[in-house]
Amino acid sequence: MELTAGTILVTFAGVFLICFMKGAFGGGFAIIGIPLLSLVMDPVTAGGLLAPLFVAMDLYGLRYWRPSTWSRPDLALLLPGLVVGIAAGYLLFRGLDPRAIAIVMAAITLAFVGMWFVRGGQIGIRPRSRPKAVAAGVVSGVTTMVAHSGGPPLAMYLLPLGLSKQVYAGTTSMFFTVGNLIKALPWLALAQPAGTVWILMAICLLAIPSGVWLGWRLHARLDQGQMYKACYCLLVVTALKLLWDGLSGYLPL
Repeated sequence: MELTAGTILVTFAGVFLICFMKGAFGGGFAIIGIPLLSLVMDPVTAGGLLAPLFVAMDLYGLRYWRPSTWSRPDLALLLPGLVVGIAAGYLLFRGLDPRAIAIVMAAITLAFVGMWFVRGGQIGIRPRSRPKAVAAGVVSGVTTMVAHSGGPPLAMYLLPLGLSKQVYAGTTSMFFTVGNLIKALPWLALAQPAGTVWILMAICLLAIPSGVWLGWRLHARLDQGQMYKACYCLLVVTALKLLWDGLSGYLPL
């Protein structure tokens, strides 16, 4: 990959957008910024670039999403499945078809949002469920390892619980902090970034403080209802992006 001014600007913008999403919603919507990266690099190179940057974003984000914002009972249920899912995703990385995974995940996400809309778009308050949490953790681990798109499975588990906006964002942030720490080395082994990618990575580190801070400022301005509606809307955007990725891999679009 040639390190041009255009490549640097586009990549920096993509990383900044991902940082903004992490600051505003705690993580899970990184895929929103990935289309920008796809303009200047292939998916594997982008994965190798983002893996260490995700760790840096998450660790910086802990400045805002402190332990008081974590739902420890939910993390205790989710994290074991996440570890299993990341391990499975790594072992099956070459054999899994990311296009098929993207289409299935998009369909499930759109169905989830559709059911929420049919119910009147209200914030639900449902009891936590160990089987659902384990399933969400495993699926999120596989999809985050294969395509950096682990947000929808986690959101589909957490949103119906009716957590406060701070606890929702803090729990999401801590979940992906653990996940990104685990998957960083496997992704670097798979992608084996070249020297220019490491230089680009160092430049993009400058986007983290301002991107996360601006996202956190948005989070502070949103009330509970606005926060949840924004999350559901972002799930639709994420699902459409996944659907496009999947279909464009099969069809001559």
